Amino acid sequence: MEKITPTDIRYTDLAEKRFNKRFIGKPDYIYLPTTTAEVAAAVQEAVTHQKRVVVRSGGYCLEGFVADPAVEVLIDMSLMRNVEYDAGKAAFVAEAGATLGEINRKLFLNWGAVLPSGEHPNIGVGGHVLGGAFGFLCREYGLAADYLYALELVAVDASGKAHAVIATREENDPHRELWWAHTGCGGGNYGIVTRYWFRAPGVDGSDPYTTMPKAPASITTFRIGWDWKDINEAAFHRLAKNFGAWSLEHSRPDSPFIQLFSLLFLNHRNIGKLEMKGLTTAGENAIQQIDAHLAAVAEPLGLPYTRQIEQTPWLRFALNPFPELFQPGFDNATAKVKDAFLRKPFSDSQISTAYKYLSMDKPVFGGLGMATYGGKVNTIAPGATASAQRDSILDIACNTGWGDPSGEAPSLEWVRHFYRELFAATGGVPVPNEQTAGSMINHPDTDLADPAWNKSGVPWSTLYYNDNYPRLQQVKRKWDLLNIFHHALSIQAAE
Repeated sequence: MEKITPTDIRYTDLAEKRFNKRFIGKPDYIYLPTTTAEVAAAVQEAVTHQKRVVVRSGGYCLEGFVADPAVEVLIDMSLMRNVEYDAGKAAFVAEAGATLGEINRKLFLNWGAVLPSGEHPNIGVGGHVLGGAFGFLCREYGLAADYLYALELVAVDASGKAHAVIATREENDPHRELWWAHTGCGGGNYGIVTRYWFRAPGVDGSDPYTTMPKAPASITTFRIGWDWKDINEAAFHRLAKNFGAWSLEHSRPDSPFIQLFSLLFLNHRNIGKLEMKGLTTAGENAIQQIDAHLAAVAEPLGLPYTRQIEQTPWLRFALNPFPELFQPGFDNATAKVKDAFLRKPFSDSQISTAYKYLSMDKPVFGGLGMATYGGKVNTIAPGATASAQRDSILDIACNTGWGDPSGEAPSLEWVRHFYRELFAATGGVPVPNEQTAGSMINHPDTDLADPAWNKSGVPWSTLYYNDNYPRLQQVKRKWDLLNIFHHALSIQAAE
């Protein structure tokens, strides 16, 4: 395994392989391992020479945890992409460099199965599962982390020795706490995951066809759009309230709409339209479900809107979902995303804040996105996995992006003040309470650790992990006492 240095023709492509181009890193060298042993050797060399080391799978981290100028060694997992059935563990195994698209393609074509996971097929499984992994199918199937049976980790012990370990969810596994931590800890905390094994909870036996949920036969998508010029403040309020009320009513796992997932894009006026997109796996009942959803959310506005409905086979959708969301320019983003979980819908005053910021006459692009949540996700106890938010109805995000560097300062100012005012009653952040449940670690935001933007007195660790943080700290103390693996929002070892 050779070092790829800045003089290598591959270096630039590898160094710049990241979603958010806002961050720029320049490691001394990059490794492309093909085996767990090579990962361990690369980590050992970095530790021996006291070099800061990080790992990258798909490169979709929203903050600069990997593309950090302080990073000296980057271990890129791109060549470790194998996906197969492991009869010994009666589970599907995926190497950490595999993308979600590759995993779902192989699971479907070989076994008709699905791993419920994120929204873009190029996201790497390596970092995605660690943060819980929510996506289009989460209401029906739950989080990808809920299917994690085992993982292989390259860790560094207290003596500085790199070694590989496998941890499973079996009750008698001495490493079970390490497995538990990786069901929601977020990336870059304990070591480098090289392989994941997936098996649905409660499934026994060695039949690969029953190991994971069956993929849906088809996906029916819908796209709804309103022209911003037709939207006044009253209509904006009604749309936001309707969506929140529907999400609250249908967040239970016994909802007849459990197969429907919906996104409301309350875009800035500069974008020109407000949108709602979503999907259902209800097959012949799909149109009926969509019509009922629109009757509750869109029709009461009494305004004209565009409507597009399409039905596609599952795999075709999984490999190219809502292409307008991710192209063009998706791989050249400069962005800031500020996430929150809601247990109850936004209040009238919060909707007024949203209208104020989204109708401001400012040269910014972005918006407030709201994604339906709950369903199967909320059938898991908060402490059963490290993904603690198990009673939410919505995941929301204030987001902005810019192309020209001159747009960075006004865009960041706008989105930070928007988010802070949205949660002004709780110090500018979504503290765990009756209405809010913190934030998603797969959507990291370093502002939550900055007292200039978090005046709640509630630490960032509670926002992301709720009551699970002390337990995660104990795992950190056992498995990474030297803090080899760290970043701006990494777990701190218990004292």
